[in-house]
Amino acid sequence: MGDYANRVFAVVRRIPRGKVATYGQVARLIGAPRTARYVGYALHANPEPGTDPGCIPCHRVVFKDGRMATGFAFGGPDEQRGMLAAEGIAFDEEGRVLMEEFQWDGRPESAAPGENDMPTAPPPDFDWEAELAEHPLHHCETCAAPRPDCKKERHA
Repeated sequence: MGDYANRVFAVVRRIPRGKVATYGQVARLIGAPRTARYVGYALHANPEPGTDPGCIPCHRVVFKDGRMATGFAFGGPDEQRGMLAAEGIAFDEEGRVLMEEFQWDGRPESAAPGENDMPTAPPPDFDWEAELAEHPLHHCETCAAPRPDCKKERHA
């Protein structure tokens, strides 16, 4: 496997039993935000699926709203849900994981509170526009509010 997939597998191996992570969360934890789809591609080729120690528990990765992947490579969403339920994970009436309760915080199981307090996502008020100045989310051609660095032609 390539470096990207190996980094995905390393993070997914750390998701503890009874917890889930999202594709986007895994992407952020490997240092490649906005590549959630590629996390899914890597997990689809998981060489060691399962729950035994040393396996890559890809069943613990779900969509950000708690839905299971319809293309779950190892038996479909019902199999994935069964594996998660066997680990004590609960679901809402629509079959989605109760993310508020079961989403992994990205810290090792052995970490004490306050230890290894690395953030697993940016704060809610994070300014992506400023952070991604080299690769802005701003689309100059279609913007309604040009910024000083906007490349949209201005008509006086």
